[in-house]
Amino acid sequence: MTSQAEAAPAKLDAAVLKIAGVVVLGAIMSILDITVVSVALPKFQETFNATYAEVAWTMTGYTLALATVIPLTGWAADRFGTKRLYMTALLLFTIGSLLCSTADSIGQLVGYRVLQGLGGGMLMPLGMTIMTRAAGPDRIGRLMAVLGIPMLLGPIGGPILGGWLIDVASWHWIFLINLPIGAIALVYAWWALAKDSPEPSESFDFLGMLMLSPGLASFLYGVSSIPGEGTVTATKVWLPMLAGVLLVVAFILYSFKPKHPLLDLRLLRNRNLTVATVTLAVFTIAFMGAGLLFPSYFLQVRGESTLHAGLLMAPQGIGAMVTMPIAGMLADKVPVGRTVPFALLLIAAGFFTFTQVGTDTSYVLLCGSLFVMGLGMGGTMMPIMTSALKTLTNQEVARGSTLLNILQQIAGSVGTALMSVILTNQLNESAVIPGFKNPADGSAVTEAGAAIAAQQNPAIAQQLPPDLLQRGLQFVADSFATTFWVGFGLTLLTLIPAFFLPRRRQASQLTEADAAATPVIMH
Repeated sequence: MTSQAEAAPAKLDAAVLKIAGVVVLGAIMSILDITVVSVALPKFQETFNATYAEVAWTMTGYTLALATVIPLTGWAADRFGTKRLYMTALLLFTIGSLLCSTADSIGQLVGYRVLQGLGGGMLMPLGMTIMTRAAGPDRIGRLMAVLGIPMLLGPIGGPILGGWLIDVASWHWIFLINLPIGAIALVYAWWALAKDSPEPSESFDFLGMLMLSPGLASFLYGVSSIPGEGTVTATKVWLPMLAGVLLVVAFILYSFKPKHPLLDLRLLRNRNLTVATVTLAVFTIAFMGAGLLFPSYFLQVRGESTLHAGLLMAPQGIGAMVTMPIAGMLADKVPVGRTVPFALLLIAAGFFTFTQVGTDTSYVLLCGSLFVMGLGMGGTMMPIMTSALKTLTNQEVARGSTLLNILQQIAGSVGTALMSVILTNQLNESAVIPGFKNPADGSAVTEAGAAIAAQQNPAIAQQLPPDLLQRGLQFVADSFATTFWVGFGLTLLTLIPAFFLPRRRQASQLTEADAAATPVIMH
């Protein structure tokens, strides 16, 4: 073992960096796409005359597609080869981006986002597989530092890029921008990646996938339909929710029978993995769900342009950039149970400010709070995932990382649906303006709806009394504050499982011989 370590280069050499360029380019496309679209949600509402719950499906559908394809990736990489599959994923993502730019209804856009997500979901786990094989086990730490670049750039660059493209061109360009990047990445991958040598692989659990993926989609569709129907007793709500729950329960009961199930729930017998999974799931529901509402507040309540909304979100990414490398070093030296709770308290402290937002809350206070939340973010997610995987055996790491990542994607989808339902329900309680009808469909117009429209269209503001618009705007701000209270409460709830994270140093079960062949999935 010592000789292997000594033989390995101390730094990432040119050959590894050449391959790293391919992986980083793909990761930037995938991660930027999520954050770019987040600032475009209000624009989708305006363009397609849709509710917030409906446009949130552009995020939910994408993350559901990620959750569907992540467990398939390991099997397919062995079956077809990493180079071939990686280029296929790039092609799917790029074609999906092109189709998204042509959508003329919210239904089409959601469908094309699902196709885009099928490609995007494979990029990160495949990239990690390619890189770990190229760098070897002795350089995984330096490798993670390289792949951390797109994770840091996404929260900073995504909202700014999305806002700028929408302001200077149109929303179509947040998807069209992926075309030249995708073309370059395809040529680069063809040149830089080694020729495939596929090997026989374990069977894929198609039956499990046919139960879990439709079950989740059906359940979330029912949840997202609540605001539009106004009641959980509507057939459009309870029927898909019930069907989804039955399919997911059937999958859970079934998953203990196959040798290689889609999600290996037997791994949850490992206490550290279970605690980390619960912590990560609750945190993701809270933060991913509410995180989509931050730019919407700046757009709909404060009347900012999409570019300014993106710039106002930058402090969060800068905060994560400060603490992520520090947290990475500490994770190898200090038990995560001693650091993660403090990081969560930082997130909660920043979150609390948003529970108090009004129509004129100080930007200095809001941006400072986002920075504090970013500091906490950088010290939360990667240490939790490291803790989960550290005590698994060589054979369990790939399945454990798959379980963590797919549950993280599911939690993100649940959080998005939950927060959009709460916000939409709050906004629907606003008073109706007598005598005013929506010109698009003849429906009644609420004070909150008029105030949101007036923030983006001065002509509407001139048609209504100032006191009515101010009352409507205050109602919108209060609705956001109420929704942020839910996210704040869920963040505090995350502290409960976090206190059960390991408080003593853990010995890694992963040997050098298997580390190079084991994909550590990160998204």
